[in-house]
Amino acid sequence: MSLAGFALVLAAAVCHATWNVFVKRINGGPELIWLFSLISTVLYLPLAIGIILVERPVFDLQQIIFILGSAALHLGYFLVLQMGYRNGDLSLVYPTARATGPLLSTSFAVLFLGEIVTGQMALGAGVIIFGVLMLTGGIRPGARQVSASLLFGLGAGTLIGSYTAWDAYAVSVLLIPPLLLDYASSIGRVALLAPIAHRRRALMRQHWNEHRTGVLVIAIFNPLAYIPVLYAMTFTQVAYVAPLREVSVVLTVLAGSLLLGEGHVRQRLTWAGVILVGMVFLVTA
Repeated sequence: MSLAGFALVLAAAVCHATWNVFVKRINGGPELIWLFSLISTVLYLPLAIGIILVERPVFDLQQIIFILGSAALHLGYFLVLQMGYRNGDLSLVYPTARATGPLLSTSFAVLFLGEIVTGQMALGAGVIIFGVLMLTGGIRPGARQVSASLLFGLGAGTLIGSYTAWDAYAVSVLLIPPLLLDYASSIGRVALLAPIAHRRRALMRQHWNEHRTGVLVIAIFNPLAYIPVLYAMTFTQVAYVAPLREVSVVLTVLAGSLLLGEGHVRQRLTWAGVILVGMVFLVTA
């Protein structure tokens, strides 16, 4: 993996952990997604205009379909993640989602993008699965239901795997400019969630009045957590990019346990470290 690709994905991982902590702290719903997405479209508009003027992209039907599909997948991810944060622990939901995502991303990359998985990659996947099971309490004989944290984490992870492979094809094969792909996703969220935001405008004003700094942090760091990844995927295989993003798992577990008072820091950090070891196996394969 090139140094440039490594640096882009590592920076994105730090940004991803940052905005997730603020989302959990605010504890909002679809109205919060609409609010920070709207602010993101305003803040990143000059960059989007610059890309259009410099690269002068012309989109055909296939590219438009992939742009719309990406927006839909990302919206689904945000909604599932928000519900998970409202019903579970950040330091359980987030690692489960971030560990499941690269496994599926790699599988989709093999099936649809022609990438090759080595034995070391498979070993890394096994370590990740084990770490996730232990982080979320393991398999307990006689347990009748899976925790909400695990269910929402797996749902978000499935969407992560789907949009990662989908977007990789969009930027590396269809040559859609990465920043415009992410910007279109923000516009899609603003448009589709507008009716809900209108009904919850009082709650939205409350978010803005009480958590203005947090909302701005999310609006800035959310695109920064993915645009560098999209650029990295234009010259780096998904099988390397997707796992490396999971450096954010350890950062988020620490934030959830220490800053948000979810506790169990030693136990959770230990298994988050195991997940990180699995990521290292994948990245160095």
